[in-house]
Amino acid sequence: MSSRTKGWGIAIAACVGIWLVQNGSENVTPPVPSAAEAFAAGPNAHTDAAADPLPPSAPVRLRIPEIDVDAPMTGLGLSPDGALDVPPASDRNLAGWYEDGTPPGAEGTSIVAGHVDNARGPAVFYALGALKKGNRIEVDRQDGRTAVFTIDAIEVYENKDFPDERVYGAKDRAELRVITCGGGFTEKSGYQGNVVAFAHLIGVR
Repeated sequence: MSSRTKGWGIAIAACVGIWLVQNGSENVTPPVPSAAEAFAAGPNAHTDAAADPLPPSAPVRLRIPEIDVDAPMTGLGLSPDGALDVPPASDRNLAGWYEDGTPPGAEGTSIVAGHVDNARGPAVFYALGALKKGNRIEVDRQDGRTAVFTIDAIEVYENKDFPDERVYGAKDRAELRVITCGGGFTEKSGYQGNVVAFAHLIGVR
């Protein structure tokens, strides 16, 4: 990722959690990944065999069977302050990808983001923190291919400790990051961090 995306982690983490506030649901927050789902050997350790990267092609749909996600995708740009835009909050079942970056399945690090909730209830990535290492993420692309990823780790970061380089840094294989709001929650300031799923390409259909 370019330096223009620095601070995106803070922008995503600014989600207020209106649904939780409206319903007084301070104790009913999205699942948080356990320590067992973090990287065991550090974020630079390659896990499992990887498939060869694909030529670039825009994604059109994302599926995560373990948490019943089946969502169309939209391109995301940057806001005037250099932070990544987010999908419209009105659509709970919509994921976005940074369209000036790496498309899912191509060589490098592809960034996908989505809401954890909106005013009406849980949104597309509400259950992201419940995933486990080895779970699959599938991305349908405009070229008719489906890029299949396996999850290497699920980690949660507080706003002040968001590791830009670890999450956005370029890789020499096809990798994917799926990001949503998470961590602690307070009615005053909303979500306190982000949940990040790290994955790499293992196959193509």
